Amino acid sequence: MKRLLILSVLLAFMLTNGVAQQPGTVKVNPTGVNINTSGATVAFLTFGGLVGKRPAEATWCGELIPAAPDIGFKCNPATIFGQLPARFDQSTLSGNTAFTDIMSIPPSVARRAYQAAQDGQESAFFYVRRFISLTGGPDEFVAVTCRLTGGGARTPFALTDVKLSFTPDKPVLFVKPGEKLTRIKAEIAYNGTGRLKGRWEVVLPGEEAPSVRDLLTEATLPIEERGLQRRYTQISRFNVFLPPVGKYTLTGPDPSRLPSTVEGQYLVLLRIEASDDKEGDSSLAAVGAGAGVVHGGAVAGFPLPPLRYYVGSGSARPSAQPESGMAQLLPNDNFVADRNKPLDFTWSGTEEGRFYRLEIVDQQQNMVLSALLPSGIGTYRAPSWLKDKAGDRSLRWRVVALDQVGITIAETPWRTLRYKKQ
Repeated sequence: MKRLLILSVLLAFMLTNGVAQQPGTVKVNPTGVNINTSGATVAFLTFGGLVGKRPAEATWCGELIPAAPDIGFKCNPATIFGQLPARFDQSTLSGNTAFTDIMSIPPSVARRAYQAAQDGQESAFFYVRRFISLTGGPDEFVAVTCRLTGGGARTPFALTDVKLSFTPDKPVLFVKPGEKLTRIKAEIAYNGTGRLKGRWEVVLPGEEAPSVRDLLTEATLPIEERGLQRRYTQISRFNVFLPPVGKYTLTGPDPSRLPSTVEGQYLVLLRIEASDDKEGDSSLAAVGAGAGVVHGGAVAGFPLPPLRYYVGSGSARPSAQPESGMAQLLPNDNFVADRNKPLDFTWSGTEEGRFYRLEIVDQQQNMVLSALLPSGIGTYRAPSWLKDKAGDRSLRWRVVALDQVGITIAETPWRTLRYKKQ
């Protein structure tokens, strides 16, 4: 009740002082969204009225306070839940007066909001974007209300995680020219409900690799960029309805349609098109950024990872080149690990690497553990359950360097290890 009274006073303050009606201020649509209490949430937002202003940081918080002498209401510093991570910031200026913002709420923020609600606070919290004046005037704060829900049908239809793999799952698939590939699948985590539609494409050897913008879902882009992403060889299309259950496994194209005649590296791309979703719609007219509605169904706050395979006549796997500077350090090859001591993996990186993926497989190349780490981290401590999962079997491990769009640029040879018998 106390918080409701505070919000009522703030609203009265806005109306009395003309803040809500002040001409030239920034507007947003939608002004409120339902978010998943127990996981990540992604929503498409459109800001309009940015004449003489540029967007700055975005913050989540539990309460708002007047931003005077600036315009609007900003976060109460005592109730901040977090800021939009830079790696999830897919926002884009749209023309001279509009701004497309992809609000990616991490599970940690939703958890803090839920804990605040358990402590007696209101179940709604706020996403506040600051806009800086380019003419020396006051900054402006614009808030979007986030309402805690179960992530079901009334939550914007959005992808929160996508994993592409061959069946059976292998770190790298190698085939001979003309050989048929195995089945592909995409394991998708999502919020809301809607139609998942799109296509499977293949990047052939020698073609220019897709950019980060090319790997985004269409609904993540502002309206004027849709349809401008680079297109590759289309293999098949899909159009399926996803009920509000949160997970779905999309079957890939017929393996016989995947090309394997020319030797080299191939990239399989999952291209997701925008779909009509009422909960994810954003009105351009409401913010003075144009006419009509932008459909935000199947929005995602991250580029979709490509899946790669190699076609070659030899059996050797490509490995890191000496000039890459990338190498495994510890443990040594044929290492015997003590079950009662922690097991650390260390390696030296390469200048071009933006991410590193540690892969541990069994002798049948079945994935036992896969960990993705950012550049600058050259060590990883194995979880305690690895020794139980390994049992008496020998394991193999290596490190793969990835660029900013997830394409492999170097990889170490495989090393073998096992745990002491109990």
